Amino acid sequence: MAYWLIKSEPDTWSWEQQVKKGTEAWNGVRNHTAARNLKTMRKGDQAFFYHSGATKEIVGIVEVVREAYPDPSDKSGVFVMVDVKALKPVPKPVSLAAIKADARFAKLDLVRQSRLSVGAVDDAAWKAICKMGGL
Repeated sequence: MAYWLIKSEPDTWSWEQQVKKGTEAWNGVRNHTAARNLKTMRKGDQAFFYHSGATKEIVGIVEVVREAYPDPSDKSGVFVMVDVKALKPVPKPVSLAAIKADARFAKLDLVRQSRLSVGAVDDAAWKAICKMGGL
């Protein structure tokens, strides 16, 4: 299993909306690196659900339940989406400031490429962030 981080503005799509819906297509990604990450995701992979914007924090965990398929909102036919299912909230949301303050996370896509909407998370970082979040 691989681990990821996916970002959403809470005003656009929030953790609460994801939980209420259960499973939802993760669409609208228009960055080539983020799209490549979506194409790499496999069924069963997990991702941190990150609120970007004002709060900048990891608030939940989702599971990939459908691998990459064409995003119908993309007229060029280049970009894809995956379906994700809400698994559980993070009891103590983990802020970007806390992640940046910890040297263990210096190589995370979230730190190195702050505008990337879909990024990889290595096993050690996943476990450490889960612990920080009370999981």
